[in-house]
Amino acid sequence: MMRPDRRSLLLAGGVAGSVPPAAHARSAAAARNAALVRRYFEEVWNRGRLEVLDELLSPDYVNRTPSIPDPPPGPAGLKPIVAAVRRAFPDLHYAVEDVVATETRAVARVVMTGTHEGDLFGLAPTGRAVRVNQINIEEIGPDGRIRQHWRVTDELALMRQLGRVA
Repeated sequence: MMRPDRRSLLLAGGVAGSVPPAAHARSAAAARNAALVRRYFEEVWNRGRLEVLDELLSPDYVNRTPSIPDPPPGPAGLKPIVAAVRRAFPDLHYAVEDVVATETRAVARVVMTGTHEGDLFGLAPTGRAVRVNQINIEEIGPDGRIRQHWRVTDELALMRQLGRVA
């Protein structure tokens, strides 16, 4: 039995019984995409290995996150964002709770935790611990790299936990 914090749903489009080769290929691609997203959170966000972004993101990667509009494309556009968040939360950790993957996309439900000990995009350190839910959608290109990213964060919960709103 899989633990809830390690669940992955791979959508292959197959039917029980005899599985055609195309369904096996879709299932394998979905499994690769789920593993890619788990690696992205573990190595980049949890460990701060920014150089791994050059391997995981396509050169034309687009970050479509609404809270940080229009960063430069490619890995170079995401590196300063990751570095800034990790400076703000030195004990930053993303727990990947669920991944739903297909041959072209992976959706991850994650919980971000950390202690706000550094500047967060102009917000002075509060010393407060946070626990925030996110949904991340990653489009994966034919080269096996993340090509586009969308994120929805419970920013109201984040601001409440930081004491910025009631």
